[in-house]
Amino acid sequence: MNLEDVWQAYRVSIKAFLHSKLNNPDDVDDILQDVLIKFYNNISTLKDHKNVKSWLFQIANNTVIDFYRKQGKLNQAQKIEPWFDTDELSIKQELSHCITPFLATMDESQASLLKTIDLEGKSQKMYAQEHNISYSTVKSRVQVARANLKAQFDACCDFKIDKFGNLVSFDEKSKNCQWC
Repeated sequence: MNLEDVWQAYRVSIKAFLHSKLNNPDDVDDILQDVLIKFYNNISTLKDHKNVKSWLFQIANNTVIDFYRKQGKLNQAQKIEPWFDTDELSIKQELSHCITPFLATMDESQASLLKTIDLEGKSQKMYAQEHNISYSTVKSRVQVARANLKAQFDACCDFKIDKFGNLVSFDEKSKNCQWC
């Protein structure tokens, strides 16, 4: 496993996560650097390399909590609950290998939009500004593209969702599905 490639693959998503937890961009950059250092120093403790993404986000979450504790904001740190469910995360990891082939079958503009917004973590507002498109148009296009991607998943698998909208399990509709 190439550590630099792994870091580059998840750095943007981790930074977006940190922005959702912290108000100050300088703090985000500091904590991102702390996460990088912890990643490099502790990669040998990771037992299953398939779980590297969840492991990195767990490091980021714990680093945010430590930051608030150091700042004397223990009450705010206590409000941060684990944002992921391990079971749901492993199901999503199983399905994640379908995303790239599904995107490859989509219209290029929709695939590019989803890659930028959902995979790279760029905000819809920023995307709209960069492409000189109205924000409402971008929101509509993202909804259509996500619906098309969901339709591809629905064509291959049946999903079980709990009452809170969390993915519980999935079953392949056909063993002949070329992506699953």
